[in-house]
Amino acid sequence: MAETFRKGDRVEWDSHGGTAVGTVEGRITARTEAGGRTVDASPDEPQYLVRSEKSGGTAVHKPEALRNRS
Repeated sequence: MAETFRKGDRVEWDSHGGTAVGTVEGRITARTEAGGRTVDASPDEPQYLVRSEKSGGTAVHKPEALRNRS
């Protein structure tokens, strides 16, 4: 099972230019528009809205794409 994250957690993920770092802004558990796209999330398969420290932009990632970063 994938890790669970909470709002405010600092995380990292693989990006086009290497590794990106940011903060979890929220947990998405229903189909919605976020991060510039339609997110097909559910309570059983949540996704996370994260804000990049470098660009300030937001993106949505599945939990298996994120890693805790202290």
